[in-house]
Amino acid sequence: MQKRVVVGVLAMSLFTAAALDAGQPLRMQVSPSVARAPADLVVRVSLDAAAGDRFLQVVAESDDFYRASEISIDADRTPPMNVFEFRNLPSGLYQVTSVLVGVNGRRAAVSKVAKVEPPFGR
Repeated sequence: MQKRVVVGVLAMSLFTAAALDAGQPLRMQVSPSVARAPADLVVRVSLDAAAGDRFLQVVAESDDFYRASEISIDADRTPPMNVFEFRNLPSGLYQVTSVLVGVNGRRAAVSKVAKVEPPFGR
């Protein structure tokens, strides 16, 4: 009985998380969320492109470091999943932000935080 309750709660959590993202044109995952410097962050951005979308920008920014990447969007040809890699990031607390921009400006944005710890011995 207890196993069924736990499985039920986990299943409901997954469905709720999926429902929260439903209808959002932009979703993002950042991994790892914590790493040692120099770190490589992988950013996976899922998007539901519309005819008026023009580009997708992904930024990784800390107090001392900034890196960005941008791709053009063609609603008919853009893959639903785009992967960005930010390599050799120094230590810091990073705000990772994805912005979907259309003909009328910013259409959607999502942000996550990733932490890059100093290397061992520092």
